[in-house]
Amino acid sequence: MIPDLVLYVRAGCHLCEQFLLDLTLDFPSLEVTLRTVDVDTDPGLAAAYGLRVPVLAAAGQVVCEGRYDRPRVVAALGL
Repeated sequence: MIPDLVLYVRAGCHLCEQFLLDLTLDFPSLEVTLRTVDVDTDPGLAAAYGLRVPVLAAAGQVVCEGRYDRPRVVAALGL
């Protein structure tokens, strides 16, 4: 079973936008739920992630942060 993904982002973050683009281009037809969460909408998330965004998590575990890492995403998805 492919885990759901959560991408923690910040509005106006070019790294976040590129990360999301790379992810969707690599896996256009993947049957997975990808939820994006703006860390600035929650003080707890803003404190936890600060300047670390983008952060991709699968099943509650950080897969990669800052830059898109395709091999780690593939491994996390079990592909």
